[in-house]
Amino acid sequence: MKYPVFASFIIFILLVRHNIRRNRRIEENTEKAFWDRERKANEVRRKPLDDLVYVKPDMSSFPMDVMADDPEVKECRELLKSLENEKIVNLTGQTNTDLKLHYGVANLKTLTEYDDRYTLLVQTIQKWADRLWENGYTEEAIPLLEEQVRLHADITSAYRKLAVYYRDKNKTEKIEELKKTAETLNSSSKNVILKSLDEI
Repeated sequence: MKYPVFASFIIFILLVRHNIRRNRRIEENTEKAFWDRERKANEVRRKPLDDLVYVKPDMSSFPMDVMADDPEVKECRELLKSLENEKIVNLTGQTNTDLKLHYGVANLKTLTEYDDRYTLLVQTIQKWADRLWENGYTEEAIPLLEEQVRLHADITSAYRKLAVYYRDKNKTEKIEELKKTAETLNSSSKNVILKSLDEI
């Protein structure tokens, strides 16, 4: 009885060692591929930004007079106003290496600024919508949340709140539209959003 047990133990140890070595090789190859790509990206010269899709928020349906004196709402309105004439681009899902390869290392700072403005934009709209929602202004929050979807923001709560609202209003076709938009997101949050919509 001892020999089969001992043999099994030896086989187990060998398998563990094999897996450790294999995982180490995979990690080394992945790291090498990353640094090779990064080195190549750092050699790319400046390229035109002609194919960028600039984001322009549509605030025409926003409830400007609702909770107008609330400090948080006021701050959101002012922030959005400051972004009105700025260049904004949604670069969600693209790494710095991706951007350098496509547009050149010299454009990275500019692209980062464009993307930072996009992040500020969608976070501000969401903060405003959440503030209204929390205070019982559900209907008034809907245009803000719908704008989030139009802007392809990957904020799960925006999709979830809209889906709950559409469900309660028997607008199931609108939930299907949310799913279609979520499918196009270039974000790690896509699957979380889709799962959240399926649960409603």
